[in-house]
Amino acid sequence: MTDLTPVLDSTVKDTLAYVRTQDPDAGAELADLRRRRVTRPQVVVVGETKRGKSSLINALLGVPGLSPVDAAVATATYLQFVPGEPGMRAWLPGAAEPITIDDLASWATGAQRARRIEVSHPAPMLRYLSLLDTPGVGGLDPAHTAVALAAVERATALLFVADASAPLSRPELDFLVAASERIDIVVFALTKIDAYPGWRRILDDNQALLQAHAPRFASASWFAVSSALAELAVDAGPADQAALIDASKIAELQHALVELGGRGHQLELANVLRAARGELVRLETVAEDRVRAVEADPVRTAQLRAERAALAARKRTESRQWTLLLSTETQRARVETVGMLRTRIAGVQQEFSESIDKGRGEALAKLPERLDAELQAVAVQLSQQLEDTFAQVGEKVLASVFDEAERAAMLGRLNATLRHALDAAPPRDGSADNLLIALSAGGIAFMAGRGAMLGASVLAVGGGLLIPVAGIGLGLAAGGYVLYRRRVQTDRQQARIWLRDVLGEARAALADEIANRFTDLQYALSVAVDDAVEKRLKDLDAHIAEIDAAAAEDAAGRSRRRAAAQQELDTVRAKLRATDTALTRARVLTPVPHDEENR
Repeated sequence: MTDLTPVLDSTVKDTLAYVRTQDPDAGAELADLRRRRVTRPQVVVVGETKRGKSSLINALLGVPGLSPVDAAVATATYLQFVPGEPGMRAWLPGAAEPITIDDLASWATGAQRARRIEVSHPAPMLRYLSLLDTPGVGGLDPAHTAVALAAVERATALLFVADASAPLSRPELDFLVAASERIDIVVFALTKIDAYPGWRRILDDNQALLQAHAPRFASASWFAVSSALAELAVDAGPADQAALIDASKIAELQHALVELGGRGHQLELANVLRAARGELVRLETVAEDRVRAVEADPVRTAQLRAERAALAARKRTESRQWTLLLSTETQRARVETVGMLRTRIAGVQQEFSESIDKGRGEALAKLPERLDAELQAVAVQLSQQLEDTFAQVGEKVLASVFDEAERAAMLGRLNATLRHALDAAPPRDGSADNLLIALSAGGIAFMAGRGAMLGASVLAVGGGLLIPVAGIGLGLAAGGYVLYRRRVQTDRQQARIWLRDVLGEARAALADEIANRFTDLQYALSVAVDDAVEKRLKDLDAHIAEIDAAAAEDAAGRSRRRAAAQQELDTVRAKLRATDTALTRARVLTPVPHDEENR
């Protein structure tokens, strides 16, 4: 295969240079993406729940049961499979360092949840690439799509998993379109072909659906596999093993992914180019508007003036209503969240008080370890509650400010402003990133901070608004264990006092953090909405000014303006054609099944 690196690299440099001259902010984002260096290619496995993702990963690695199968996986947990000696580490929300774990199923399915779990194993495939499973998406529905899309940001390529039981669903197709905006290479796998003899018909249906809803993938290759047969082959005798491996077709997909791993740098360049293409499409629309502006069409001018006047009037008359609604919604949500926290902590106190009354000896001595695990679970649940609540608040406020068309036009600007606002918000006392606050009486360790906290996720709201949501870490600090041993030992009365102090301080700390998080949200949304409205007004003013200037020109002046605008449009279209040509050539990077190669 021809090395496409020179072609892709040259096109990326040329495209980024052009975007930077037209939109410095967009150019800077693309440049950041270009500077990323992934030392090991990472294939992110995505797909609807119950499609066989975890079984497929186990089959690809040749380790049955490694990834939990048929379990209600945690919403926000990624499983990352990397090379190394067998072992597992988990990152808790807000924790700077991972902890070693020995029970993957309980951590991945919610008994003890984490933001990310790293599973190391000496499987041969992992020498060439890492796999990132998204078992926590809970299905590609609106409530969980953001989790999978956040994982896609780490991807060198996607492995999209469907199964032979039914054609692709609309949420799957929508997710694929959204994910592919920044990922150029997608490998498709159709699982469970052993259980569904009519899988070829389902495959045909999937290709037809892609043609209708995601035409870029209409001619994509599919790897039809059976994870179940591959698992049977592991324990089969020599007489049956080869036949089972051949029937499973897993080896072909393994070879394809290893092949991808060897093209990591080219895949990264293609991903940057795919993201840059989206910016070029936007710039093409801007250039087309400028060409139309030169025509000085009275009807178009009247429409723009009316739009500008209406938006300015809304800003004058409704901005107070927007602010009041935002304040009301955040206050209501904060009270509800604090109430949920109070109920949750009260339940923990009742449960552990009963344990103290009934426990003795070893059971009483292990109370701090049990409470530590329970507090970690409270923190994870609270983080998820905040994500869900922020989504509801953001969606309700945006729907009151912008109609659907306006939101679609402004989401990119809103997202950039929101990220900036969260970073630029006035710092709270003691809120430095990764600050560890040891609560003296209870000995609770609490991680404070905002967007830069480890374990942060990005939440999609209102059809595309991104709200950075940082996880909250909570658990017993070393002082809590020492205090317990000094004051309690086997004294039940002292144990009750210790429990009350610990939970009281935990509740107070979490309630304070909840208030701070909602303050951050209100500030960021307010700044983002105001900025988006002001920018839209300036854009309209500039567009109207161009029309007025063209109308004031004589025929020769308008001709010069038209030529300049047309030249700009021709330039961006030429950049688009060059980008599309490079991306078309990059299709050869996607591996295909051997039976297709031989056609």
